Amino acid sequence: MGSKSNAGPKPKLACEIAADRVLAGRLSDGGNAVECASYELRSGSLVPDLTEANVLDKTAVFQTIRDTLDSIGGRSRDVIAVLPDAAVRVALLDFEALPSNRQEAEAVVRFRLKKSLPFDVEKARVSYHAQVATGGMRVVAAVALVSIIEEYEAAFRQAGYNPGFVMPSTLAALGAADGSRPALVVKVDERTTSIVILDKEQVLLFRTLENAQGVAITGEQLAEEVYPSVVFFQDTYHTNIDKIFVAGLPRMGEAAPALQAQTGAQVLELVGALQFDDSASAIPKWRMAGIVGALAS
Repeated sequence: MGSKSNAGPKPKLACEIAADRVLAGRLSDGGNAVECASYELRSGSLVPDLTEANVLDKTAVFQTIRDTLDSIGGRSRDVIAVLPDAAVRVALLDFEALPSNRQEAEAVVRFRLKKSLPFDVEKARVSYHAQVATGGMRVVAAVALVSIIEEYEAAFRQAGYNPGFVMPSTLAALGAADGSRPALVVKVDERTTSIVILDKEQVLLFRTLENAQGVAITGEQLAEEVYPSVVFFQDTYHTNIDKIFVAGLPRMGEAAPALQAQTGAQVLELVGALQFDDSASAIPKWRMAGIVGALAS
C-alpha cells in the first residue's frame, strides 16, 4: 500500500532512502531474484522527520540516488520510492462503513486523522487501503506532509528517475512477509521500531515506537517492546502468534532467542539470502526488507 502519483504497471525497480545510505533493487526478468546496490549517504544530508525538512543537502542526496540506481537501473526510469518510517505516519482506523466514492471516503479518513497528527492534515498527502473487518471496515492509512513527500520526489527526479509509487519502509516491507497465518513483523532502523501483526493477509495492528538504541538494540530490549503488542493481539483475537519476521538487525541471531522465549513463536529473518543474486554479496541484506517487499507486493 502506498501513494501512487502516476497510473501504470508497478516498476521493477525500487529505491529506499535512509538517513545514512541509499539502497536499490531491481527485480530479475524471471521475477525470482533481486539485483541490488547500496551507497552510503553523507552524514547529515538527510534527517527523517514528520514535520521538519528532511533533505538538508539536496546535491548529496540526489547524487547518491543517481549513483545507486544507475548501477542497476538499466533502461527503466520508473522507480518505487521507499521513504523512512520516521517521515510518514501510519494509522489503523475502524469504520462501520466508508462511502463508495473514493474522494468522499478520503475526506472521511482525513477527518478521522485530523486530531491525531502533529501537522495540518489538509497540507498532507493521504493514501489508504480499506480492509473488511468484523462489524465494518478497517483502514490502513499512510499520511505525510506534501512538502516532505515533494522533497523526496524532487531528489529522484533530479537524479533522472520517476518516483511513480511512494511508500513508507515498513509498509513496503510487509510485501515480503507471509501473512496468511498470525505473524508479527518487527522492523528496526536507526530511529524507530515498527511492530505489525498480520493475519489472513490483513493488518491487525501497526505501531511505530521511538528507538534510541537504533540497530544496536538488544534482543531483550526488543522482546520487551514487542510483548505488549503480542498480549493485545492474544487478548483481542484469542489466538497466538505463529511466526515472527525480523528486519533491520545486523545480528538477528542474538535477538531471536529472546523473542522466541517471550512469545513462543518461530523467529525468522524477513529477507533471506536466497532472494538476491550475486550482486548482493557486499550489501547489508538485513536492511533490504523495504526493497524486497516493495518489489514483491
